[in-house]
Amino acid sequence: MEILPDIQFHEDLHLIVWKPRGILDEAAVNKILADLVRREATAAKPFNRFCDLSAVESFHLTFKYVFHLALHRRLSYAGREPVKSAFYVTHPEAAHIVKIHALLTDFSPLDVKMFEERKAAAKWLGVPVESLTMP
Repeated sequence: MEILPDIQFHEDLHLIVWKPRGILDEAAVNKILADLVRREATAAKPFNRFCDLSAVESFHLTFKYVFHLALHRRLSYAGREPVKSAFYVTHPEAAHIVKIHALLTDFSPLDVKMFEERKAAAKWLGVPVESLTMP
């Protein structure tokens, strides 16, 4: 099992934090998705997600890819317990991608919301804001 350097799992808070850096492309998203699916399959309890997109310098994701990924997540997570997925965005392109994902996962167990402040995301997730930061 590969340890991904841009992920922290807070078992006590039932929270996974992902902070991608540099270029965000399909390979990077596929890598985190594989890790997420593995964790979902082995977790004793469902866990929330926080994705900090502030360190991404360039987004290399097509609409088609984001559409299919969000639809796949919606269908593959159907019938499970609800989880929250918070996205911290600081760039219009990130906001566009998250809006597509949120739209396609609406009315599913995946509750996706976008935030421009970590404090608001922490409140929504019910965790300390410090748990959302990574070095």
